[in-house]
Amino acid sequence: MDEVLGLFSFGAGGWGDELASGALLTVELAVATIPFGLVVGMLVALARRSDSKPLRILANIFATVFRGLPELLTIFIVYYGGQLLLQQVVGLVSDARVEVSAFLAGVVALGCVFSAYASEVFLGAFRGIQSGQYDAANALGLRRFPTIYCVIFPQFVRLALPGVANLWLNLLKDTALVSVIALNDLMRQTYVAVGATKQPFTFYLAACLIYLAMSIVSSFGITAIERWSERGTRYMR
Repeated sequence: MDEVLGLFSFGAGGWGDELASGALLTVELAVATIPFGLVVGMLVALARRSDSKPLRILANIFATVFRGLPELLTIFIVYYGGQLLLQQVVGLVSDARVEVSAFLAGVVALGCVFSAYASEVFLGAFRGIQSGQYDAANALGLRRFPTIYCVIFPQFVRLALPGVANLWLNLLKDTALVSVIALNDLMRQTYVAVGATKQPFTFYLAACLIYLAMSIVSSFGITAIERWSERGTRYMR
């Protein structure tokens, strides 16, 4: 038992600091990805509801492509394809070599996948709001912005939140895939520790527990947000 605990100690003799830094990077990657994914997902959802046919076609293509591609393949395409594209652009004016940050590539790749699924969640939330809500707000004399902020947005958040919460939990797990592009997240640090110590079960079990802890903490946060979004609705039932 002491030998196992020693493997997770902090300092030169253990792997505790490496796993901690990997877990922190995993959280940073997920936190950096979600605003990007939410904003792009909302834009895609609005484009899919647009009266413009070209916008609807482009938005549907985006959602179909990134929902259809495996996440691992998307990461490879963004990392290597983005680097090649930037190199071609920079090559027009300079001979400098361009290297794409693995962290940035992970954010963009996971954000594109997240936004494709989020657009479906947002579309469902929009469809769940009856058109009579707009008419009622107009009858009360509310202008467009107060209608959206006071009437539509609270309902939209409540309807979209369960789907977004599930996407967040999936995003936490999908961050493990960025280890393939040499980003020192929790999964890569675990893999390195396994290679150095030849203790696969011990370290992979530890990684499982860390991911589970992240999900549990996230669940508490999601529950708090759901309670906030449902404030006042108990009086309407």
